[in-house]
Amino acid sequence: MTGRVFDIKRYSIHDGPGIRTTVFLKGCPLRCQWCHNPEGIDPAAELMHWPSRCSKCYACVAACPVKTISKDGAGAIVVDKKTCDLCGLCAEACLYDAMQVVGREMTVADLVTEIDKDRVFYEQSGGGATFSGGDPLAQPVFLEELLGALRSRGVRTAVDISGFAPADLLARIAARTDLVLFDLKVMDDTKHRKLTGVSNAPILENLKRLAANGTEVWVRIPLLAGVNDDGTNIDGTIAFLKSLGTVKNVGLLPYHSGGTEKARRLGKESCFKTFEAPTEARLAAIEAAFRAAGFNVQKGG
Repeated sequence: MTGRVFDIKRYSIHDGPGIRTTVFLKGCPLRCQWCHNPEGIDPAAELMHWPSRCSKCYACVAACPVKTISKDGAGAIVVDKKTCDLCGLCAEACLYDAMQVVGREMTVADLVTEIDKDRVFYEQSGGGATFSGGDPLAQPVFLEELLGALRSRGVRTAVDISGFAPADLLARIAARTDLVLFDLKVMDDTKHRKLTGVSNAPILENLKRLAANGTEVWVRIPLLAGVNDDGTNIDGTIAFLKSLGTVKNVGLLPYHSGGTEKARRLGKESCFKTFEAPTEARLAAIEAAFRAAGFNVQKGG
């Protein structure tokens, strides 16, 4: 049993309680215009080029067997993603880590071994392992195996999901994990379709089901100025979450532009937009509104 992983972050303190190891899995059904992990959307491995690290030694050009990599008239590296076969020889030849193949195959046993290295931190802090992405539900069989293996070893787990998934799959995953981190972006369906490429109807229904079944859910809300920080959306979000009855924890995640640069390194900058975070005053007002409604609020992450 193998899955495709594009990053592992140790000593994470924003992806659930305590100190955690966050594993990022490739693949996501949404196409959020502000995605801060664009390398996690495509389920396949991808080549990422970091121009700022490039020394222009051109070892990658010489190493590429299909001539995908070349240099332009100014000497800058050019990558033809259409002809790249992801052999990884350019990344092996680069001494400066300017070429990277994003997405590596790992077995369940491989990941359990990696996560076990941090067990002492989990035991001391009440932490565990979090699976994020992308959306980890894009690799459901692999995720189920991982959650089962870690539960049998006494490691607490969390999954960070978009909520856009078949109800039966979500129920199986929820039964195998200790915490669901559930992204909630925009309440208006038309706006949600425009910004993410999918309807929010199944997402809201899935959140209702999780809450009704008693699953521990922390809702996380990315906040973008002029997009979803307006009073109508915030009031609608608060009303919806209060109607669920069991959701108590809300994370407010102000927009940051880190994903824009990563999209550029992937050659996909045209697929994303640059936004702004709400002002500090607006963030404070949103936080106050959620607290006044009885929610525990965490900012950042």
